[in-house]
Amino acid sequence: MGSASSVTVPYAAYLRVYEPLGAFPEPERGHWERYARREALPGVQEELRRSLADLLPTPAVPVPVHESGDAFVTVVDGVLCVCPWRTRLRGWLALEELSESLPAPVLDAALPPVVRRQAEVDYEHWLERNPDARPWIRTATWQVPLRWFVLFSDEEREYGKGEGELVLRYRTPMVEARRRVARGLRTLKDAIDEGPLIDGLVDVGRWLEEFHPRSLVELDYGGLVHMVPEADLAEDHSAGDTAEGLAALREGDGARAGEAYERLTERWTAVRNRQYAN
Repeated sequence: MGSASSVTVPYAAYLRVYEPLGAFPEPERGHWERYARREALPGVQEELRRSLADLLPTPAVPVPVHESGDAFVTVVDGVLCVCPWRTRLRGWLALEELSESLPAPVLDAALPPVVRRQAEVDYEHWLERNPDARPWIRTATWQVPLRWFVLFSDEEREYGKGEGELVLRYRTPMVEARRRVARGLRTLKDAIDEGPLIDGLVDVGRWLEEFHPRSLVELDYGGLVHMVPEADLAEDHSAGDTAEGLAALREGDGARAGEAYERLTERWTAVRNRQYAN
C-alpha cells in the first residue's frame, strides 16, 4: 500500500472562486486570517494527495470524516482572498456524480452500496445543519467543460512555469465572469434556443451568484498539464476560441462560429481520448 504522497494525481481541471476575507462570517473569518499568516501553505498537489489518500483503504472512504481547514489563498488589489478546499462537501457531491455516471457493477466494486448509503445519510444530516452550503471549487476530469471558458478572455490566459510546475490558468474578477455568462447565454439562446451548453452555463451562472461580487474566479488546468503535450498546451487558446465563436454567433456568421467550435471539439476530443490510451 503506497503512502498518500505516492498517490497518482488525477487528470483533473478546476474552477475556483476566491472570496475576500470580509465575505466570511466569524469565527471562520478569524480562522482564515490566522491561516494566511502561516509561513508555508499547502499547494495544489498537496490538496490532491490528501483528497486521494482516503481512497487507498479497502473499502475506500469516499468522503472524509472531518472537513478540511485548509484553503488556497491569494491577494487581489491588496485584499486577502480565500478559496476553502471543503474536501468533505466536494466528496459528497462527487459521489452523487459517480452514482449517475458509472454502471452499477463498476460502482459497487469500487464503493459497496453500504458505504455509499452511509455517506448519503451523513450528507443528509449535514445538509440539515448547513442548508446554504456550496463548494468554492468545481472539478472536471479528463477535460475542461466548454462552458467554463465562457467566463474568461484570452488576455487573461497565464501559461508557463510556476513554482516548478507547468501552469495553464485563467483568472478574472467575478463581475467580468458574471457579465460574460449573461452575455453568452443571451447569444446562445438567440442562436440555438436550448441544449446542454445552455443548461451547463445556467448552472455555472447560478453557482457564481452564490459568492461575493468582489471575488476572483480561476480556471486551472490542474493535472491536465501532465497529460497534454507541452506543444499542444502552448497552442491551446480555448477561451479565445469560445469568445470568437460567440462573437460570430452574435454577428450571424455561422461559418466562423462553426470553425471556432470545430477547433474546440477537436482539441478536447483528443484530450478525452487520452483517457482510453493510458
